[in-house]
Amino acid sequence: MARNTGKTVRAIHLYEELGLLSPATRSSGGFRLYEPRAIERVRWIDMLHGLGFSLHEMRDVLQGWWSSELGPEAMQRLRTLFQRKLEETRAAIDRHRQLEAELTQGLAYLETCKVCPTHESVRGCVTCSHDHGMEHEPALLAGITWAAENATKTRERAKGARPIEGGFVPLERVEGREPPERGTPRPRLLGKELDSR
Repeated sequence: MARNTGKTVRAIHLYEELGLLSPATRSSGGFRLYEPRAIERVRWIDMLHGLGFSLHEMRDVLQGWWSSELGPEAMQRLRTLFQRKLEETRAAIDRHRQLEAELTQGLAYLETCKVCPTHESVRGCVTCSHDHGMEHEPALLAGITWAAENATKTRERAKGARPIEGGFVPLERVEGREPPERGTPRPRLLGKELDSR
């Protein structure tokens, strides 16, 4: 089974422990023996894993299916689950398309640096006047160069606070919002908040 599916023996055992797979019987030597259709079940597990399902979610799908008294009830559960996963998948595709656009812009910008006639230092790149063929530098580059460009201003504004090191940019700056002055209470955010510490 492991050889035919490309899985490890441990993975096959784990699927069995979670109730995702069952051997048809055992040999006289104690080896698990599976029906040929078990290979299809492992492919199903792979497919759902690719859609973002955890092994525990897969177990719940199977338990929900077989615990339903009526077929339409089981089908409705699957429809609801698949609809949710479809929406999550489409949202992930949108995020990846945005990332693709950002990477494409960043690479196009960096291509023009191959023929840079100035041979500036890294700090010179921050104030580069070379024509890169676009009005603004891409966000992926702006997030890197901003810290060096504004380090002096940040030190003055922070009045002795630790300056921002190159490459570490406040999230507010990336999102187009200036960080609040020191001592100013931050606005309360709705939903989950991330602690930058």
